[in-house]
Parts: sequence; C-alpha cells; structure tokens
Amino acid sequence: MFVDEVTIRVAAGKGGDGVVTFRREKFIPRGGPSGGKGGHGGDVYLVADSNLRDLSYLVDHVNWKAGDGVNGSSQNCTGADGDDVYIKVPVGVSVYLEDKDNLIAELLEDKQELLVVKGGRGGLGNANFANARRQAPHIATAGEKGEKARLIIELKILADVGLVGMPNAGKSTLLGVISRASPKVGDYPFTTLEPSLGVITTKDWNRFTVADIPGLIEGASQGKGLGFEFLRHVERCRVLLYLIDLASDDPCATLEMLWREVKLYSEETFLKPAFVVGNKIDLVDGKPDPLKDFVSKRNIPYLRISAKEKIGTENLIDTLWQKVKDVPLPQAKKSEDVIIVSKAQTDTKIERSDGGEFLVKNSYLERIVAKTDLESLDGLAFVYKQMNRFGIEKKLKQMGIKEGDKVTIAGKRFTFE
Repeated sequence: MFVDEVTIRVAAGKGGDGVVTFRREKFIPRGGPSGGKGGHGGDVYLVADSNLRDLSYLVDHVNWKAGDGVNGSSQNCTGADGDDVYIKVPVGVSVYLEDKDNLIAELLEDKQELLVVKGGRGGLGNANFANARRQAPHIATAGEKGEKARLIIELKILADVGLVGMPNAGKSTLLGVISRASPKVGDYPFTTLEPSLGVITTKDWNRFTVADIPGLIEGASQGKGLGFEFLRHVERCRVLLYLIDLASDDPCATLEMLWREVKLYSEETFLKPAFVVGNKIDLVDGKPDPLKDFVSKRNIPYLRISAKEKIGTENLIDTLWQKVKDVPLPQAKKSEDVIIVSKAQTDTKIERSDGGEFLVKNSYLERIVAKTDLESLDGLAFVYKQMNRFGIEKKLKQMGIKEGDKVTIAGKRFTFE
C-alpha cells in the first residue's frame, strides 16, 4: 500500500547528570573535587533516501527515541554521549510540527539531513564549580531534558513532468510506453490508485522523470473521487502534461474541468509550464479535432498521440525534454533546523497544600536538589539561584507566599525568607 502521510513522535535523549565526587588517594583522605560532566543526549534527524518510494515503513514505527547521555563519574570523567537516531524518509517530503500550518522544512535532495529535536546538554560535575574561593564545592547539575515533538511527514512526488487527466485517459499506458515503469492498467475508472514514477531516456541519453497522478474528476479540489490526496503530488512537478481522451464526448470541456480543478487547488501549480496532449488518435482517425483550435487560442503547446499504438510518443519525449531542461528545479522551503519544544520553565507546577505548604514540581530543579549538598552554603546558594532562573520565586509571591512559609522540592523542605 502506498503511504504518503504519517504522524510520528520523536524524543531526543536526556543529558547525563554531573556528579559530586572527591579524589581518594593515599595520604589525601579528602582531595579536591573530581566529579565529571554528564554526556549530551542524542539528537534525532530525518534523512532523505532516494531508495525509498513512500512512507509505508513508518506506519509501524511511529515512536522514535534517541539515547540518553551517561552520567559523569569520578576522576573528572565525562559521561558518554547518547546515540543519535536517523530516520530515513523518501526524497520529496514536507515536515510539519504538530499541524499542517507549521512547516519546518522540505527534503528535496538525496542524503539531505534535518535535525528535528536536539538532545539535552550534560550536567556539570563539582569539578566545574571549583575556584579559589570555593575549593570543595558540593554542587552538581542535572542533565537537561531532550526536546520532544509530534511531526507530520507528507510526501509529495518529486518529478520533472506530472501527468494530469481523467480516469481512463491513458496516463498509465503512456507512462509504460515512454518509460521503464510498469504501472497497472485496466479498463475501469480509477485504474491508478497511487502515483507511479517512470524514468524517460531520450535519444541523446538525457534522462527525466514522469509521474502518473491518479485520475481527477470534477470536484477533486474539494476532495471528490481521489481528491486532493493526490492533487498535492503535482505541486513539485516542473512541467504539467494534461492528457485528454480524444474519443471522449467533449474533450474541450474535459480540459477546462482539469484546468479549473488544478487552479482551485493551487494557483501556483496551475501557472506551471504545461502541455496539452490529445490521446487515442487511432480511435478518431479522420475526424475533426476540436482540441486543436481550442488550445492554440491559448498559446499552449499541443501534441497528438496514440499511447497504445505508440504513435507520436518519440516526438512527445523530445518535446518534453526541451521544456524540462529549461525549467528550474523546485526550491526547498525551510525554517529552523532545530525545533525548540521543551523548556524547563514551562515544566514548573506549584501546588499549595491544605496546611499552607508550597510544593514545587520541576523535573530539572528536582534533579538539582537531589544531587546538591544542602548542608553547605554553596549548595543552598546554587539551588536558590536556579529557582530564580526559572521564575519560581516570582510565582510563589504571586500565590501569596509569606516569610517563614515552607517550600518543598524533591522531598527537601526550605523556609522562604
């Protein structure tokens, strides 16, 4: 099954915690501080891979987590960094954060990488806090949490030419004739239920790609038939080829309908360079061609072929190549390389008990309190500094805290002064 949209959740690794340790050497019962830093948490990347056809393998792999950093250790040793995660996606994807209104980037080149969530920084060990005044600090910081995100990944076929037409116009037959693709063909509506991609080679060994987009019907821009689920696949095509069945009841009305649906879907897509190709001339031999005058009045190139009988297909290949080679490649849209989605400040919750005690919940601050020697003045000063950093004192005052009230963090009780 062809899958062109998935939603995944990605989480970067947490940074390792710094540690409080002191040198233990012969004749030095309590040496200087030697606590090392924690390793950085792993990052999560998306990587474009031209070997992937669609997003189907992500359907069963929707949760991705990078490795956590390792805690620091004694002798000032830094913990190992967490393993990065690389998620392969097809070339041509658009990546959104949370909803379709927030485009992050587009990956339009093979091996192109996008950093989507960044791992937390490792915490500092007590060796990092030593100075001339504070020679034996009992302070270490916790590693930062990694970022998290919910991503919507949408695939839009990346091709040089997009075939646009009604069901049974002969698009799949044409693609099979002019390329090495083997799309399924049948005599019934909506034969093509997923986009097909073919590679065309000219007589001079130039190559370009053609995408067969599932057939459109009136109202496709509003979702009728196969609707805009597949209309989006023409957005990145450099040239559009409108294929019309000359044996149909009203070829001109069919062409007008296709133009209208594409224009309603996207004005930018409608204005792309285009050809009109009348197909099945073997079925209308000798009859007047109403499309010829209709198209020529609009200064749009028009060709006549029979895909089934391979009449005019070589000329079509040459004509398409002459147009494709002069049309610039689509440019990727991109915002930030890194999504900032998690901050310790937004993680803070303060509750007041029936007895008037304030309970502060902040996972980052709780880890700091748990690893800091609160019996030392340096340790207490460091904790208060972190509380101010996250605006906790300000929030406590807004909640009506008074001097002498008790504040609890990570099971440790403080007196507000």
